[in-house]
Amino acid sequence: MVYRLGLATSRPQARQLVRHGHFLVNGKKVDIPSFSVKEGDVISVLGRTAEEPDHRARDEEVKGRGIPEWLSFDSNTITGRINSMPTREQINLPVQEQLIVELYSK
Repeated sequence: MVYRLGLATSRPQARQLVRHGHFLVNGKKVDIPSFSVKEGDVISVLGRTAEEPDHRARDEEVKGRGIPEWLSFDSNTITGRINSMPTREQINLPVQEQLIVELYSK
């Protein structure tokens, strides 16, 4: 979600930022990159992180990527909200489900 909200320029960077404890989910610090979020959860940047110059530079770099319609982002408070869970059509990753099924059916 950190990457999708545009708070990191790459997935590895997003994982590292989460691992270092720079984000809150519903007001609680989260440092596990695989933390499961659900509809209605609010993701915010820890206060000290929001003021870093690197964070403002990332904002400019990822603006062109856009934010998916199932997420909302408030740039003033630097918080994101999960409006709904994405459907398969809303996720633009090149995944071939049939190959995954074939691999695990062996």
